[in-house]
Amino acid sequence: MSFGALHGLLTVLLMILFGGIVWWAFSRKNKKRFDEAANLPFADDENHPPARKRSHEGD
Repeated sequence: MSFGALHGLLTVLLMILFGGIVWWAFSRKNKKRFDEAANLPFADDENHPPARKRSHEGD
């Protein structure tokens, strides 16, 4: 197998991989999960107490 054929095969495989990732990212099955993950920074902190502040002095 020549270098050109191998290079072409690799290009096709990477294009298929890219298409699969795009399809997975925009599939309707994952929409709810991605929406929940996108809203995590805005979640209410009542259920999670603030982290204890640590002093790095004297460690």
